[in-house]
Amino acid sequence: MSLLNRFFGKKEKDDLTLGLEKTRVSILGRISNLMMGRPAVDEDFLDELESVLISSDVGLETTQKLIRRLEKHADAWQQPEEEKLRVFLREEMLRLLHAGDAPPDNPFSLPASPRPYVLLVVGVNGVGKTTSIGKLAHRYTASGYKVILGAADTFRAAAVDQLEIWAKRAGCAFYGKGMHADPSAVAYETIGVALETGCDLAIIDTAGRLHTKTNLMQELAKIKRSVTKKLATAPNEVLLVLDATTGQNAFEQAKHFTQATQVTGLVLTKLDGTAKGGVAIGISDQFGIPVRFIGVGEGMDQLQPFHPREYVDAIFSGS
Repeated sequence: MSLLNRFFGKKEKDDLTLGLEKTRVSILGRISNLMMGRPAVDEDFLDELESVLISSDVGLETTQKLIRRLEKHADAWQQPEEEKLRVFLREEMLRLLHAGDAPPDNPFSLPASPRPYVLLVVGVNGVGKTTSIGKLAHRYTASGYKVILGAADTFRAAAVDQLEIWAKRAGCAFYGKGMHADPSAVAYETIGVALETGCDLAIIDTAGRLHTKTNLMQELAKIKRSVTKKLATAPNEVLLVLDATTGQNAFEQAKHFTQATQVTGLVLTKLDGTAKGGVAIGISDQFGIPVRFIGVGEGMDQLQPFHPREYVDAIFSGS
């Protein structure tokens, strides 16, 4: 069995297909209705298709890009054939998701060095940030790594306790100093404990406040300086967690966080609860940041590695 099949097998495909059911029904159903009795790919057709894509949260800029590309091909069509349109949209969405970049065989593997590998997780409160961290810890621990979670989200009630519970569930170490502690100090000391105890991976939950862009920038910059001071190679990654159900708010959050810090990857949660799964395509395209993981259910194993082809195939599986 290949590592890819190990980490993205039948269960993962079934979870993904079920998780994207609302998105699939919305997009394919509306496309079918749009094609009925349509004699040509005209301006009205393109306007209505644009509305379908925007309502699925593909995003205005990405939708307009898709429409412009469709216009270049439409002249060769005798009429707007549904099968051709589905194939076209599938291939263009794959292109926007940079599907030519093959995902790693083992998405839960770490480079041989440095140790600890330091992962900062950012995102506003309520998007599933702490839960995603717990699920990541579970998957990396299951892959044989020694993991520690650092509770630097110290301003949200019960955030520290919640992360400690997830650490116990994942079977990994935990470090926290309680509510109202300095997030930068917690991040700094988490890495210290990771160094002392030989941890492979330190995942740090950072404060999830977005009250003003200035404060966000200052807070994230301070945390970054703190972890770099303790370990020159840190942080190795910065993951931004976004709630797919929030629609355009997810785009706004991505805008603020990418301005405040160098985000290296995205985690999209709650895709099973929305018909707006196009958000993965729009945000990846507009911000040039790869989607690393997606949440398609409540289970510990339902935070999946993101595979563009599997994702798009799940949306267009009715084609």
